[in-house]
Amino acid sequence: MNTKISSSLAFLDRYLTLWIFAAMLVGVLGGWALPGIVPFLNRFSIGTTSIPIAAGLILMMYPPLAKVRYEEMGEVFRNKKVLMLSLVQNWIIGPVLMFLLAIVFLRGYPEYMAGLIMIGLARCIAMVIVWNELAKGDTEYAAGLVAFNSVFQVLFYSVYAWVFVTKLPPLFGMTGSIVDVSIREIGKSVFIYLGIPFLAGMITRFVLVRTRGKVWYETKFIPRISPITLVALLFTIVVMFSLKGEYIVRLPLDVLRIAIPLLIYFVVMFLVSFYMGHKLGADYSKTATLSFTAASNNFELAIAVAVAVFGINSGAAFAAVIGPLVEVPALIALVNVSLYFQRKYFAVAAPVTPVGA
Repeated sequence: MNTKISSSLAFLDRYLTLWIFAAMLVGVLGGWALPGIVPFLNRFSIGTTSIPIAAGLILMMYPPLAKVRYEEMGEVFRNKKVLMLSLVQNWIIGPVLMFLLAIVFLRGYPEYMAGLIMIGLARCIAMVIVWNELAKGDTEYAAGLVAFNSVFQVLFYSVYAWVFVTKLPPLFGMTGSIVDVSIREIGKSVFIYLGIPFLAGMITRFVLVRTRGKVWYETKFIPRISPITLVALLFTIVVMFSLKGEYIVRLPLDVLRIAIPLLIYFVVMFLVSFYMGHKLGADYSKTATLSFTAASNNFELAIAVAVAVFGINSGAAFAAVIGPLVEVPALIALVNVSLYFQRKYFAVAAPVTPVGA
């Protein structure tokens, strides 16, 4: 690997937690102190899709997806135990846990509750690739499980939303909300945030490996594009926090009210999934991948649906926006927890430096 690139990656990795919190602070202060920044950023939107955020997420995911050995992905789908565990984590445990947390913590705030439930139903297809990469998870399994869950998301999200937001709340003494979301809307989100970088990574690998060789691709090209992930992550965080900086400053108690069940959700899903993966006999890389796939959520889809159904100024949309603001620091902390578990419970060839140490 080029020494200069290696040094840059080590510098970014070593202080990543610091950079993330700095990016969050810059975003909040910018959105609060500079009133013109939100209208400016909103000019670059198509419907409910923010072009800067979409561009940041696509660039962020491209290097990890370019690293995937697509020729080896058949193993992912041959392992029925792993697929079944991922299915249970993402489509039974996750939605039920978020629903229960929502009715316990947000019973008196029905729109916040609906927004939180929709986050729990939207399984992650974007940032999980980055968390998995930072935690030294299995890139082939991550790509395979994300693709697997994306199919389920397209097919069943609207049904799940109808059940969990419209039908179940009345059974607990609350009013249900009518959620009308089409497969087309879900498919659009999946294509933007997963399909584009997935296709770009796959085409890049097949074309360059064939024309320049596998050794050149993995020792020269991949190290050169790897820093894009972390730079794009920081850019995306600044933009997301800028768009909602005013709300965060103006409604801190509401932010906290929504953040508490979200934080519980991320931690519980990660720990339960890690325990289940370890008990199943999966190695560290696959266990980490299962855990981050289960603990992360597709906030882009949740925000888009909340805005489409309840309106951009609704409590549901506000709750959906708080999702990534809690997920980013929570998941970067869980990356370090994962690396600690690797050292404690799995044999490793060399010590791993925690992210942000």
